[in-house]
Order: sequence, then C-alpha cells, then structure tokens
Amino acid sequence: MGQAFDPQALLQLPLMANLATICAEGPRNSPVWFLWEAGAIWMLGDKDGSPVKRLIADPRCAVEVVHLNSEKGHLLHLGMRGSATISPMDPKLFARILDKYLGADRSRWNAWFIENVARIDDPTGRLIRLEPDSFFTNNVSYFLTGPALAWSDGMPLP
Repeated sequence: MGQAFDPQALLQLPLMANLATICAEGPRNSPVWFLWEAGAIWMLGDKDGSPVKRLIADPRCAVEVVHLNSEKGHLLHLGMRGSATISPMDPKLFARILDKYLGADRSRWNAWFIENVARIDDPTGRLIRLEPDSFFTNNVSYFLTGPALAWSDGMPLP
C-alpha cells in the first residue's frame, strides 16, 4: 500500500541513519549521522570503531533512514544497499556533516563536544562511504488519514 517517493526528501534532513553490517556473531546496527553528497552517503567512523572493522572485513551493508511525525501522520522509509568503502578522515567533509546536524553557525557549536567527541582533526577518524547499488523508498503516511496519504512528494518535512 505504500508509495515510492523522491529519496532527496529525507537525505537532506538531519535525521539519524542506521548502518547495518554483518560479522561472525551476526547482524549489527549502528546509528550514525550522515551526509548525502556526490551520489553517495557519507557516515562518520573511527579506525578502531566496530562498524569500520566490520566493513573492512565484509563491506556489504544496508543503511536505513526513517522519518516519523506521528502528529502529522508522516512515516517515510528510505533503504539503501551496497558495499561500503572506508577512507581517511576529510576534515572539510566532516565539518559539512556537522553543519547539517549542529547548524552552519559554528560559533554556536559546543566546544566541549567538538574537542572531545567530534575531534574533526583526529587522525584516527574515518569516513564510511556507500554509493548505493539499490534504493528503496516507502511512503506509508496513511496511518492517520488512510487510504489517503498525509504526505506526498513536494510537501515540506518536518
């Protein structure tokens, strides 16, 4: 019953993505910040982080992004599948990811968070890049208004 939609509707929003990977112990899931740029989704990692280690061992992965606004009746799901690559940190790209989530006014960023958690210039930082082999979108925004959709392409989110 759901309908496909333009994935750009979600890719530009500061939503959490879920990165699904696989290892000998089974599937794993990691919530990540992301940026869609140049036909790929870029996610943050660390050379010693478990998602990076799992992707080096087996680059197959899936990324899911969901937008839910229960008051307005919006429920949009975007799925991407493919094989990821790992690259050294690019501080300029990292800063663009932070701009998306923290805002473009860097004077308002929490200095403690930037120095202790984000660590833009940390040499152990890595970027996870997925150029999807497949996309899946599903607009199931009908739980309040069904069978009519509460959201359709072109309408603003959130």
